[in-house]
Amino acid sequence: MRVNIKKIFGKFDLGFVLDKHSLYSIPTGHDEYGHMLFDTRRSDAGEALYQLKYRQQWQYVLPLARAIQSSILPLLPAFGLIIPMAASAGRAVQPVTAVADMLGQITGKPVFELLRKTASGPALKDLHVRSEKEVALAGTLTLNRLITNTGRWNALLLDDLYHTGATLDAASDVLRTYEKIGQIYVAALTWR
Repeated sequence: MRVNIKKIFGKFDLGFVLDKHSLYSIPTGHDEYGHMLFDTRRSDAGEALYQLKYRQQWQYVLPLARAIQSSILPLLPAFGLIIPMAASAGRAVQPVTAVADMLGQITGKPVFELLRKTASGPALKDLHVRSEKEVALAGTLTLNRLITNTGRWNALLLDDLYHTGATLDAASDVLRTYEKIGQIYVAALTWR
């Protein structure tokens, strides 16, 4: 998978994204129901994520995990566990969790679903301004204290799409309240 790594900044300690999600999207007209159709070209990571999330094409889990392993992990300091971002939409299998689990398998790192999201308000993907996203996120992320042994670990927080950084910052704020978490590193699959 070809990638174009981008460094991102936020309330986490260090973060990177594999590639831009869509390279272009051109309206081509309306379908018979009046919905706009688009000619969309995605990056390799963007297409893999799209197929995984919206077409349930699970064969993209391993290539995405391998892309993170080969392209982002060498840029990060050592970490002890992987945390998938809490899901916004209800699905039988969550794509970000599936990629996190696969990354855990190939790196030998445990995966902990430490973040939970309560559904409320508009979908974040429909909001375009960070301040709107911050309002929509307020109080929706909670901590699931799953780690039972003693110690403190640096963590890799995995997310699917980076846009304004509001979600990653909110998640970092929640994770920093947990005495078991040290440094927080981020790997995201695509950026908007």
